[in-house]
Amino acid sequence: MQVFSRRAVLIVKLGLIALPLLAATAIAVYRWRAALPNAPGAAVPQPIPFSHKHHVGDDGIDCRYCHTTVEKSRSAGLPSTEICLTCHSQLYNDAPLLAPLRESVASGRPIPWQRLHDLPDFVYFDHSIHVRKGVSCGECHGPVDQMPLTWRHASLEMQWCLACHRDPAEHLHPPGDVFSASQKSPLSGPARQALMASLHIQSTRRLTDCSTCHR
Repeated sequence: MQVFSRRAVLIVKLGLIALPLLAATAIAVYRWRAALPNAPGAAVPQPIPFSHKHHVGDDGIDCRYCHTTVEKSRSAGLPSTEICLTCHSQLYNDAPLLAPLRESVASGRPIPWQRLHDLPDFVYFDHSIHVRKGVSCGECHGPVDQMPLTWRHASLEMQWCLACHRDPAEHLHPPGDVFSASQKSPLSGPARQALMASLHIQSTRRLTDCSTCHR
C-alpha cells in the first residue's frame, strides 16, 4: 500500500532539490551585499583628498589627534571640522581643495568623510581593546604614513581576522609602538611570549570563540 501519493512524493523531491539552490542563492546574495565597494589597494574617494603621507609621514601628527576615541571606544572617530580648523583656520584656509571644510563651517554640517571599513551589523569590533592589547594601527591599516590618498590595506574578512586571533603573538607590539607610524622589526620568540604575558592576552580558544566577534 502506497502511503504517499505520487504528487506528494514529487513535491518532496522538488523541495529537496530546491533547498541547496536556495542556500547557494542566499550565500551569493550575502557575499554580494557584504562585498567592499573598494577593493584593498584602491583609494577611497573623500570630500577632501586628505594625505596621511603629508600629515602623518611628513608632519608627524599622531593618529590620536584626529581619531580621538580610538583608545576608549569601539570607533576610532572621524576628524571633526573643529580639529581640521586648529591648523587650517590659518594655513591654506583659502585653498580650493578645502572648500568642503569652509562649507562645513558655514552650514554647521560635518564633513561627509567616507569610511574605509564598514563592517556588517552582526560583527562586533572594538578599536580600544585592540590598541590596548598591542595591535598597532599598521597591522590593519597598513603603512598609512606613506599613503597620499588612503586605501584599504586589508579586507577585514572573517578568515583574515581569525588568522590573527589564532596566532596573535606575531602581530603584537609594545604599548609605546602601537601608534608609531613606522613599523618595528618583529620581536624574537621569548620577547613575544613575554609581551603576550604582560598584555594578558586570552587563550586562542577564547579569541576564536564565535561570541567574541558575534554578539
